[in-house]
Order: sequence, then C-alpha cells, then structure tokens
Amino acid sequence: MKPLASVDPEVARILRSETDREATRLQMIASENYASPAVLEAQGSVFTNKYAEGYPGARYYQGCGPADDIERLAVDRVCKLFGAEHANVQPHAGSTANMAAYMALLAPGDALLGMDLAAGGHLTHGARVNFSGKLYRAFYYNVHPESHLIDYDALAEQARRVRPRMIVAGASSYPRVLDFAAFRKICDEVGAYLLVDIAHLAGLIVGGAHPSPVPYADIVTSTTHKTLRGPRGGFILCRAEFAKKVDAMVFPGIQGGPLMHVIAAKAVSFLEAGQESFRAYAQRIVANARALAAALLQRGFQLSTGGTDNHMLLVDLQHENMTGAEAAARLENAGVVVNKNGIPYDPLGPRVTSGIRVGTAALTTRGLRESDMETIADYYDRILRGGEDGARLASIRGEIAEWCGRFPIFAEA
Repeated sequence: MKPLASVDPEVARILRSETDREATRLQMIASENYASPAVLEAQGSVFTNKYAEGYPGARYYQGCGPADDIERLAVDRVCKLFGAEHANVQPHAGSTANMAAYMALLAPGDALLGMDLAAGGHLTHGARVNFSGKLYRAFYYNVHPESHLIDYDALAEQARRVRPRMIVAGASSYPRVLDFAAFRKICDEVGAYLLVDIAHLAGLIVGGAHPSPVPYADIVTSTTHKTLRGPRGGFILCRAEFAKKVDAMVFPGIQGGPLMHVIAAKAVSFLEAGQESFRAYAQRIVANARALAAALLQRGFQLSTGGTDNHMLLVDLQHENMTGAEAAARLENAGVVVNKNGIPYDPLGPRVTSGIRVGTAALTTRGLRESDMETIADYYDRILRGGEDGARLASIRGEIAEWCGRFPIFAEA
C-alpha cells in the first residue's frame, strides 16, 4: 500500500492545489463549508470497501456487522439532534433525499407546490428541467415583488386554487426565516403534506439560530454539508407513520448500496453538531451574516430583502453596472469565491444573473468574527468598484491570501 503521491503524483498535485486554494481564498459560497479532520478521516476510511445493501439487521450481503453499527449510530444521533421520530441516513445527496421523499408520499401526476426557482427555490422543488417538474404537476409560489419576502396570504390563496398534494418549504437562496407554522396551517387547510427542505438551514436549526420544522412537517429532507459542516450527502427525517414508505423508497426504490464511508462521516458530523461549541458556531454564522449585510449596505450595495436572518445574503448588482457572472469572476480573480445568483424578478437569465449569493458559514468555521466583516465589505467595495485591471486584482488576491493566514482552516475558536 503505497502513498498517493507515489501511486498517482498527478492526482496528488491536484489535491495539493485544492488545499492551497481553500486555504488562501475567502470561501463564501453559501452551500459550502469545511469538514473537520475527523469527518474527513471517517470518509476516507475502510468503509469505502464495504457494500451493505439493505438496512441494519436486514442486509443482502454478509459481513455487515460494523456497517450495521455505524448506520444505527448515525440514525440515533440525527434523530436526537432534531427530535425526529425516524431518520434515513442513506441518501447520497439532498436531491435524492427529495426524490425519495416525494415518491414515498406522492403518485406521478400529483400536484406539487414549491418555491419558484427564480424566487430562491431549488431545482428539486418542481423546476421543469428537473425530475420533480417532470414526474409531478408542479406549481410555484413566489415572493413579494417589492419586499422579496414570502407572502403567506398569497401562498394560502394559491394553495386553495391549486389544491396540491404536497407543499414544499425551503429554498437555496432565501435569506429570511421561514414560518413553518404558517406553512403547516396552509397545508392543513388544503389537505396537503408538508415537506421542508432544510439543506441550507440544518446547522442553524441544530444550533438554535433558526426555528425547527420538525414539529410541523410530515417529512424533512436535508444535506449533511453546508451549515451542518459534515460530508457531502443527504438524510431524511419523518414521522413514524411514514418510516416504512420512506425507507422502501430510498432502498430499493431509488438507490442500491449505501455509501458506508459517507455514513460514517455523517455519524461524526452529527456528534460534532451536538456539542455546545457548535451551538455557538451556528449563532456566530448568523451574527457574521448580519454584520456583513450591514457593512455592505453602509457602502451603498443593495441586498434582496434588505438584509438577512440566516447564513446568506443576495447582493443585487443592478445598480453596480455589472452582472452576477461578471462580479463572481472578478471576485474570484481577487481571491473571494462566491456564486452568481438570480435575484427575485431578475431580468437576466440564470447563466448571467443580476446578483451574487454570499455566505458566512465557511468563514465562521475559520474563526472570523463580526468585526472581520468590515474588512470583507471593504474588499467587495475595492474589487467590484475598482475596475478589471488584472494586476490590481492580483495584488488584492495577495493581500487576501496573507490575511487568510491569520485564520487557518479548522482553527475555530
């Protein structure tokens, strides 16, 4: 068993390049974070070798004793974290978690009401190009054209017209608190299931920085990375009455063998998220996001909804004379990594956009605090309003790399 560098020096070189990139850039993509060394170790473990189709105590392969132990541990931990009656930790991703959840409770052609992709929803919430928009009769609720907030009265009226079998709460670019009680009330009125996708919010919920949907939802889906800071993967929480349907739809419904090395890493991340230090971390994510929002507003930038209640903010660039694609490229050239993102009622298409999505979860993992958000806002001001000169951007990139050295990854205080 030779080390990677001697077996495949090319791959080893690329891995070193990625390590350097993560260490020397301000990582501000809202859906990314830094997994801990313990999570990385578990994911790179010998469980990579093991097939374990089925569930603990009912596998189709032999030799699954340790696999059963690690999956039971992950399930137990995530149920305790969220106060859930049942959990399935096998979904390979948030998208597959959503697919399994839909297929467990809906029939093809049923009406599905989710947040419009252009308003901040996710592809799997009914977008026409996605399986969710192909298998089901998808309808979309929007946000208020001026405030960019969900109008729950308008949503209720739409639900009365559509009579959906399921309403999906959750978003990939909505910077405000979701009112799960309001969603539940609407679902009860029209006889719909409530699915809540907490992919972006899971870590904040565990840390008490956002309300939990578990008391209100029939089924909850999530990823394990983003604010939860685990490996890339998914899980499902549900009421006990739906447990058999959910499990059967994950396997054998849409997946084969679970990725036991990822489940081991999920178990580690669930343990980490249950610590008091993680609660403080989640609170700091939101505090940092609000501080950054205030600093950007003070410098004249415009934000969708005027601010944030969670880990992300949407910067509206329509008054900056640049597109989201241009801004994201310029920021990356200067050492700040974000993603172009549509804003509600965006006049530009999704490949161009009028905005960028900015997140603070990874910065907070590195130990940055509210006072550091002023420095970051200054960088945004200098980068986005100072022209495209390559030498100037390279100089700022050097500054940022040096500043990042003060916040080594995994050195969270």
